[in-house]
Amino acid sequence: MAKPEIVLNVDVRESTGRGGARETRRQGKVPAVLYGGDKAPVPIAIDKKTIVQALKSGKFISHTVTLEHKGERQLVFAQDIQFHPVTDEPTHLDLYRVEKGQVIRVAVPLHVTGQGVSPGIKRGGAMNIVRHEIWLYAPADNIPEHLEADVSGMEIGDALKISAIKLPEGTRPTIADRDFTVITIAGRKAKDDVVDEKPAAAADAAAPAAGAAAAAPAAGAKAAAPAAGAKAAAPAKAPAKK
Repeated sequence: MAKPEIVLNVDVRESTGRGGARETRRQGKVPAVLYGGDKAPVPIAIDKKTIVQALKSGKFISHTVTLEHKGERQLVFAQDIQFHPVTDEPTHLDLYRVEKGQVIRVAVPLHVTGQGVSPGIKRGGAMNIVRHEIWLYAPADNIPEHLEADVSGMEIGDALKISAIKLPEGTRPTIADRDFTVITIAGRKAKDDVVDEKPAAAADAAAPAAGAAAAAPAAGAKAAAPAAGAKAAAPAKAPAKK
């Protein structure tokens, strides 16, 4: 499904540098720089409320937006966004010019479905999402909203590879040399068995030790008997004559 287009009205900034950026922020706008392509960089300003709304929509980062200035439009990609460390409001933008059909590198979020019916998860397996987003090469004007990973048929020990995820036409993973793992279902049973076996193993090991301990006094008593006899026989010896 096509995503709604985000259009941002911009003004060209006359003053640049730190002083110009501070003045722009005092006016309730966010300073930005538009660059890329065969044109020179242009300092611009965008209404801060508009930027905040675009960020909340979830369609500003990692997606293209359209800038409009005096009737002219330009498709751009947010290359970098700086935020205030305390208020978390945007303080500066770097926007990169792109053209329709131009292939760009972008991170697309991963949505997981089928957890409720996965036999591995129902048996107690733990789902491990190795990659929460997938880096793709995609057309600038056709970046997918998300990729869908279906785990409904996964058992304990299974791994879902990127080859099992349907990619939109015209897109491809940036990692092309291997079929990398996206999700795994790890088992918990083996771990539980190890914990349960420890007390039994300890009891088995303790049994011979207990037997050895019980035998020790008997062996000791047998060894002590001659000594006791020798001690008792000593007074029966006739005293030596002087």
